[in-house]
Amino acid sequence: MRIRSGSSETDSGGGGWIPERLQRLWRNPAGQVAVSSTTDERRPSGKEEVPVLIPTFEENLEEQHLCEASQLLIDREKQLFGEMTETADLQHHQAEVEKLSADREALEKLILQTVLQSLSLCVGQVDNEHLVSAQASALTSAVRAVMQEEEQDQLWKHRCRIQPDWRPSNWKKLHDSTIRVLVESRMDNPTFPSAASHTEQSSVQADVYSMGRQLKEDLLWVVTVVKDCYPPEMDICNFYAELYHKTFRARIKKLADFCLDDKDSEFLLRWVNHSYPGILQKPELAGEIDVEALGKLLPNDILDPMEEQYLNKQQADLMRYIRQVLTEAKERWNKGEEPPTEDGCYASHVAYDIIQFINGMVTSAAVALGDPDKAKSLTSKLTDLMQSFKAFQEEVVKHNRSNSITLVKANLGCIEQFRDVLSRMTHLFPDGVRLECLSLLTDMTQSAHAYLLSPVHKVLKPQYQKLGTDDWLNKNQFENLLKGIESQLHELKGSTPACYQKLLGQLYQEVAVEYVKRLLKGKVKLKDRQRQEKAYVTVKENAESLHKLFNRMGSNEEWLKEILTKIAEVLKLQDIPAIQMQIVLLGSAHRDLSEKHVSALLKLKKNISKSDRKTVKETLTDTRKENNDVDGNTQPFFCKVVVS
Repeated sequence: MRIRSGSSETDSGGGGWIPERLQRLWRNPAGQVAVSSTTDERRPSGKEEVPVLIPTFEENLEEQHLCEASQLLIDREKQLFGEMTETADLQHHQAEVEKLSADREALEKLILQTVLQSLSLCVGQVDNEHLVSAQASALTSAVRAVMQEEEQDQLWKHRCRIQPDWRPSNWKKLHDSTIRVLVESRMDNPTFPSAASHTEQSSVQADVYSMGRQLKEDLLWVVTVVKDCYPPEMDICNFYAELYHKTFRARIKKLADFCLDDKDSEFLLRWVNHSYPGILQKPELAGEIDVEALGKLLPNDILDPMEEQYLNKQQADLMRYIRQVLTEAKERWNKGEEPPTEDGCYASHVAYDIIQFINGMVTSAAVALGDPDKAKSLTSKLTDLMQSFKAFQEEVVKHNRSNSITLVKANLGCIEQFRDVLSRMTHLFPDGVRLECLSLLTDMTQSAHAYLLSPVHKVLKPQYQKLGTDDWLNKNQFENLLKGIESQLHELKGSTPACYQKLLGQLYQEVAVEYVKRLLKGKVKLKDRQRQEKAYVTVKENAESLHKLFNRMGSNEEWLKEILTKIAEVLKLQDIPAIQMQIVLLGSAHRDLSEKHVSALLKLKKNISKSDRKTVKETLTDTRKENNDVDGNTQPFFCKVVVS
């Protein structure tokens, strides 16, 4: 330690006077020149300047003031080589040159050691503020020393004097290569164990997890602590990120070159497409690292075959599982087993089991592949399996066994579950597959409804035959039809409430279709206004009674009541313009109302001429042409009413 006073300078060993020229070379601990004030100023007598202690090179090394130590060596270098013009001059100072070279080697060694310890507190000691602060301070000083040396390298390039053998020192390149060695070492020998799990990990999975965890923790340390030790222009966060990325990429590529089993291959895909991007997208890292510039961990020529192999395996597993579910359901039916009941309804777990498996596998694939659109391809063959489900139901209906009705009722719940998933969870299916499956489900619903309602219509047929006849108009035969319907409704119960309501709605619609079809056959003669008004009252009351019955049982198809009411209005009206307006209203609401239907309806009114009927039909046609872009009711009705 040197001591400096206002009038003289002595070393700690009591040495003698030091020339003023050397005083200017001494620096304070911050590396700045200590300017003497003793030469040109006079001080009041009796007051002495407080001595300033200037650490030696060795003391700076000991205290890890590496920047200050570097500056002292730079000053010695300038003094020693500043005035040399001949090689011979160098020989006279050989001992000083060798000492300076040795000191530089000692400083270089300590700087590299400090850099190598940049990440040493990532585990276990991060809560020790003193250790963290000391390490950060030493690293900051080391980085400044490196930058000072880099600056001196540039200055010496432009000097014509004799250069030291160590110039250029290239400490910046040495710093970078040291970090590269550090990163590779930490990735080859991660300090984090593999994840704790109830199932054993393979060696591949353990290695990948440990390296990934090491990478994450180290990069978090870099952006939290190490970054502040470097100047912004060094972009140290991206430098570290690129090194870790390249190292991890090389290790992953090496693993991928082996013949991995399915589990290890999927694990690797998850890390490449999900886990690793997830690490880089953490808020702490995303703001400091250019993630886009890093790219993927595996090149496409390796990644694409791995993904294709994974998709093929997953799709085969999915299809095999769905076939198994359908096969087991068919076996239970063949054995004569009744489906189980839940909350008083027949239930089938076919849809639930298949949906859960599809959702799980596609969701898992989206993670493994990092692309939901690719994951959708797992269900690209679902249409074939839905066809198998439909064929199974057709077989159940065809054989009409003792347990067929209950199974079809249970299947209605499955159909609705499939429809709900296909409509809501569109991310699980390719669009074409989804639409085809929905169409198949519609066919299955119609087939199930026809099968369940056929016995009901068979019972009601005698009552249907009286509709639209004189007995219907004069003897109030409709009440018997209502009683017949109500007596059959209990036979339809057994499906879920939602499915039962739709089944009732279908029955309501089919009864209304049968009603209109029988009416338009023209068996009842409405010769005058009185009978037409009576028919109006009858049809209107029938519509009210029918709607009230189905509404009470849980179906609220208001539009069916409105059709019958509009038909009743046509029967009552006498003025052709009023009839025209009513037909237009009915035809606008239901685009499947044809001219044949209008003719059959108007023929019931025997006081309307053929020319008037033609006028009414032309009015409807013209109105539709003018409003061609306006859609009517999407529910089909009149297309089911066959008229001759």
